[in-house]
Amino acid sequence: MNIQWYPGHMTKARRAMQEDIKLIDLIIELVDARVPLSSRNPDIDQLGKGKARLILLNKSDMADDRRSEAWMAWFQAQGFHVVKVNSRTGAGLKQINAAVQEACREKIERDRRRGILNRPVRAMVVGIPNVGKSTFINSFAGKACAKTGNKPGVTKGNQWIRLSKTLELLDTPGILWPRFEDQQVGLRLAFIGSINDEILQKEELAAELMCFLTESYPEALGGRYGEEAKAAAGGSEEDSSHSGDLKRAYQVLEEIARARGCLTKGSGLDTAKAAAILLDDFRSGRLGRITLELPPDGGEEKCLEN
Repeated sequence: MNIQWYPGHMTKARRAMQEDIKLIDLIIELVDARVPLSSRNPDIDQLGKGKARLILLNKSDMADDRRSEAWMAWFQAQGFHVVKVNSRTGAGLKQINAAVQEACREKIERDRRRGILNRPVRAMVVGIPNVGKSTFINSFAGKACAKTGNKPGVTKGNQWIRLSKTLELLDTPGILWPRFEDQQVGLRLAFIGSINDEILQKEELAAELMCFLTESYPEALGGRYGEEAKAAAGGSEEDSSHSGDLKRAYQVLEEIARARGCLTKGSGLDTAKAAAILLDDFRSGRLGRITLELPPDGGEEKCLEN
């Protein structure tokens, strides 16, 4: 399954980000805690050279907590400051101000030596589509925020949001990168909803997700769709190839369709509707806390395999 999606507006947004980067002190990057590496735009590291960095593991309530801890340790080893958050409920947001001050400590001390006091830290908020960036800004800013308007040199339309006397945020559009060299990255982004569903074949996508769940979280299937679905996921081990895994995945979709009463007009099993149910259940967290990848140096990587 080959996935590529890079709408034209993202090129314009990337150029705007290049212009704005010189105005900020800190990059706050939201990633999806279920796919922390796949949901990072690799262009940000190049664009943000020399800037303080803070990574927010968003939607942490949907991710496997043990794996989130492993990811936090990995990011910290790479030199990033890290906070686990749930922007929807506000969990973890109170830790961000302290993390911002720590990440920008050198800049704050440098200003103090120059006699510049109480200058707010200016942070750019970045993230791929559907990572929860807007929800984060709304939750973090709350009702007390005030738009300060366009700053000189900022691309028209970008808004600075003053949160307090010590912090201002610059929102940016969600952007991907021009091409996924690793198709597993494209798959994971499609699973979490960062790729436009209209360009995807949902049954095939759901079957790929099923292959991963069968391998790493089989209990999630039985808990949500019944023992028949779990049994079908186990299937026969005679064919351990990826094509064999996909065949078993479609059998599980049939069991989901049967369990949920998804029927076509001819009373056949509607696996397309079952696929949509599976994807929605995963994206909403109804399958439980699931993480799709481990840190690169975390030993055996139980991620998606071709």
